[in-house]
Amino acid sequence: MNRQKLHDIPAWKKLIKHARFMTFPEKHLKHLVKEKNRLEKFSLQGAEIFYDFSRQRVDKKAMDLLFELADARKLKESFNLMASGEKVNTTENRAVLHTASRNFSNNSVLVDNKDVMPEISKVRDDIKGFVSKVHNGEITGTTGKPFKHIIVIGIGGSYLGTEFVSSALHAYADKDIKIDYLSNVDTHNFGRIISYIDPETTLWIVISKSYTTAETMANVKLAYAFMEEKGLDPAKHFVTVTSKGSPGDDKKTPVIRSFHMFDFIGGRYSVTSAVGGVPLSLYLGYDRFERFLKGAEEMDNHARSAPVHQNLPLIAAIIGVWNNNFLGYQEQAIIPYAAPLHKLAPHIQQLVMESNGKSVTREGDILNESTGVIVFGEPGTNAQHSFFQLAHQGRPFPIDFIGVIKPQYEQFQCRSKGVTNHQELWANLIAQPMALAVGKDDKDKARYFPGNRPSSTIILNDLLPENIGRLLSFYEAKTVFEAFIWDINPFDQFGVELGKTMASGIRNEIATKNDKSDHTFEGMDHITKSYLDMLFKK
Repeated sequence: MNRQKLHDIPAWKKLIKHARFMTFPEKHLKHLVKEKNRLEKFSLQGAEIFYDFSRQRVDKKAMDLLFELADARKLKESFNLMASGEKVNTTENRAVLHTASRNFSNNSVLVDNKDVMPEISKVRDDIKGFVSKVHNGEITGTTGKPFKHIIVIGIGGSYLGTEFVSSALHAYADKDIKIDYLSNVDTHNFGRIISYIDPETTLWIVISKSYTTAETMANVKLAYAFMEEKGLDPAKHFVTVTSKGSPGDDKKTPVIRSFHMFDFIGGRYSVTSAVGGVPLSLYLGYDRFERFLKGAEEMDNHARSAPVHQNLPLIAAIIGVWNNNFLGYQEQAIIPYAAPLHKLAPHIQQLVMESNGKSVTREGDILNESTGVIVFGEPGTNAQHSFFQLAHQGRPFPIDFIGVIKPQYEQFQCRSKGVTNHQELWANLIAQPMALAVGKDDKDKARYFPGNRPSSTIILNDLLPENIGRLLSFYEAKTVFEAFIWDINPFDQFGVELGKTMASGIRNEIATKNDKSDHTFEGMDHITKSYLDMLFKK
């Protein structure tokens, strides 16, 4: 892969100059959007998704220079190396193969000269067989009652992607099984969940690669104790998704079944592996999970093969870098005008901020350019009544608007002001990006809208499993393409370690205090000691 420093790339230097040109009054979006055939020139379709970037602050020259940057960084070549098993996670010396988890071709994918596809296919088959037995009542809990409730115990990438997908496809959850997520170590999370579940019909799915994550293990212990207190055998109510040979894969701790996850699939990229496969197949049915996988595979293939000028996630990535590094936007909002996508932004938040929140290149050099952005979001029209005041008249930030042509519930056709609810939603979806772009002049400065605020619009035909897979893969590929431009490693996450290490030392102090009431925390710094004294104050 190309190791040239950003400021040595001719296109990067040209983009710095062109960004200044784009601040001229004639380059205001209110003028750009009126250009002839603006939409046709600055939009495209691929893998069943329509992507409109006509209201981004770009012109033909900006796009040409960004394509030149993409070529200089060999983005497609890098992506294909990743998808073929090259060890692109250089800090951990690992391959990165989340794309293999939804690969249904007959092609081999080699890691250290071993084809990983047979093992991935076996895991999928194991999930399919297990889920069938749960759904037909062959596998039950202690008292023989069928499972009616799934609780996923896991944090970060062990649940965020799965929660997004299960929320997005709730309309198709017809297996008479509910799903909840126990992520936070806060006992309020645990207390809320056990207040409404029936323990006899509850299946706990513990998801942890190492099976040592502090928050997850604390919640596992609570769940085990709770089930035993109810007179139930935890071995008949727990399933694990973990690495081979981890404590969660140990026969000394019996469970109904263990499913394996792999070192070459990172947590935030893992929803198409057993991490999402086990709970989503139980909740939706395996066939729908597989349809979701095949949608993701289609977008993967598009990212790998589509020409640079027609490649949706690649173009989204170069526009993201343009907004971040040349126009100075440090935030990115994701606003789906579809309530089922309400958990998309939290998932993409982790995907982007954990992947690309880095400050060194893959060679360990300090990177002087900002990487990653602050990602946040809320469904429209809720967002309009929450933070769009800032979007229109305060601090500007790029937005991805996401629209859906066919809602999951088409039977509701009651009209208000002459339109259905879905049509009202679309009226706002159409209006908001244009209002942000063109603004509005007014002698009353309190009613003045400066405009020139960039956005893209993504349109899906529907919210069937295939399109949820395509959307997931789109954002994954976009994130990876951005990282390849910056020459950072989007597959490690050492930034989460320092706070956890410090928490471990404090935990030891608390444990000592629990055993020895006269322990005084004298070895801790003054601020930490003050908070510990507060916790144990009688």
